[in-house]
Amino acid sequence: MFDDDIVPFQVDIPQAQLNDLRKRLNETRWPAQVPGVGWNRGVPLDYLRELAGYWAERFDWRSWEKRLNAYPQYTTVIDGARVHFLHIRSRRSDATPMIMLHGWPGSVLEFIDVIEPLTDPEDGGPAFHLIIPSHPNFGFSGPAPHAGWDSDRTARAYVELMVRLGYPRYAVQGGDFGAFIGPDMARVDTDHVIGVHVNAATMGFIPYGPVPDEVAETLTDLERSKLDLLAAFLSDGSGYFQIQGTRPHTLGFSLADSPAGQLAWIVEKFHDWTGNEGSSLEDRVDRDHMLADISIYWFTNTGSSSAQMYYESLHSNNQPILSSTPTAVANFPADPAIRRYAEQLHTIVRWTEFDRGGHFAAMQTPDLLVADIRAFFHELG
Repeated sequence: MFDDDIVPFQVDIPQAQLNDLRKRLNETRWPAQVPGVGWNRGVPLDYLRELAGYWAERFDWRSWEKRLNAYPQYTTVIDGARVHFLHIRSRRSDATPMIMLHGWPGSVLEFIDVIEPLTDPEDGGPAFHLIIPSHPNFGFSGPAPHAGWDSDRTARAYVELMVRLGYPRYAVQGGDFGAFIGPDMARVDTDHVIGVHVNAATMGFIPYGPVPDEVAETLTDLERSKLDLLAAFLSDGSGYFQIQGTRPHTLGFSLADSPAGQLAWIVEKFHDWTGNEGSSLEDRVDRDHMLADISIYWFTNTGSSSAQMYYESLHSNNQPILSSTPTAVANFPADPAIRRYAEQLHTIVRWTEFDRGGHFAAMQTPDLLVADIRAFFHELG
């Protein structure tokens, strides 16, 4: 076997790992907390104890494993790192190849509800062949054997992946960290990327540093609300970013050893980033879908390695230039992107503001995300 071989893959978590997860969860030593503060200081004890109990006793990992294995999956080695990916070809001969890129704390399972509507839509409109990779250091790709996997390096690996799959022209979609990698793929492979669609966009789509007073005076009400979101994140919601961006190894011991710790670390982000619709987190995102995503981090022991993405981002020398590739932004209520700043680095040709949904659009509002992706690439022709 050669490094550039593409090898079939199926998810098969040993039963011993499921048994170990249940045992660890049932033997969790729980911390004391300040009473009556809700989510203000992090995940509440009562909520996590109940959720951990559900994960241990009622969550059905095998059903999600079966859903994943219903689609063709493969691995290949690129730049020394293993890359796992789903490759689902549409039945339509006119389908457009599209690579879909998850973020943190996401996985390939983020996209499970958008696969069918994108590959085989019922209305005869735009259809896609989908390539959905697990990033190096994430999920079934596993920890990368060396450092340096920033957005640019990952983008170059995926350009190579598309070459190996025989796709000379293709579309790109990504959210969160995928909204870093996607535009970088267009910069690396300008002649072959036909368009980039992003959601949950941050760096490159928001102001860098304080907004001058003379500019602030020209902002619309919507732009001010997005700046307020950004300010709240920087002042009260970015602790995880600083820890993962500076000391991911220290954090990694807890994430590797305690499923309750891994659960709390990720579920806080689902709570904070899914918007404010409904009275509970479960009103905004399906509980089992969320736990399936978290289970991938636990079973693959990539809680620590996936955190390296933040370290690499903070220490990267990559300086993005203006991308000439047509770019669309799907901006959900919890997302802080602002068009006037996005246009400094991207050729924005479509911008959609949604009044429902959140950061995990493919999980929360797959209908809205699918419709926006299809409309954008239909407009490109």
